Amino acid sequence: MEYMNPEELVSLLKKNLKESIIDSRIETNKAGIKQEKYHNVWVEVKKEKFKEAIETLASIHYPHIAIIAGNDTGESIDLTYLLSIYYGERFKEISVNIKVSLDRKNPSINSIIDLIPGAQTTEREIKEMLGVDFVGLPDMHNIFLPYDFPKNVFPFRKDQKDLDKLVQKES
Repeated sequence: MEYMNPEELVSLLKKNLKESIIDSRIETNKAGIKQEKYHNVWVEVKKEKFKEAIETLASIHYPHIAIIAGNDTGESIDLTYLLSIYYGERFKEISVNIKVSLDRKNPSINSIIDLIPGAQTTEREIKEMLGVDFVGLPDMHNIFLPYDFPKNVFPFRKDQKDLDKLVQKES
């Protein structure tokens, strides 16, 4: 297998997604006794081209998903997908972090489970905690919150109030 370096990866994303790349940067660090280099690529994309960014990664090497980090900024819901390509290939692996901002009043984005089935658990968590609608996500049941938890209460939203009333008190 021929490995792409981080600069080539970012160039390919920019070529495929053009003006849909809002920002990008590459961080290079060192680890281990031999101080081997490893790389983190950070890319912010427009929502409309997000899934195409994941497809581009999949065309290079099947991406491994670690988690989706969600953040309510007060103005938007930002999701950062923490992925890697060349997963498990010592000092060839590239961490790729793709950020996308969603409309806070109606946060929705296409699910990526058709491309990366392992994304289902973390998509469901973000759905429960931040209220993001993942279009195409087949199983919408809660996995962390009780099944009878109120439908429009999202614990990780900044403006969510009275969560303490939903918690059972120990006697």
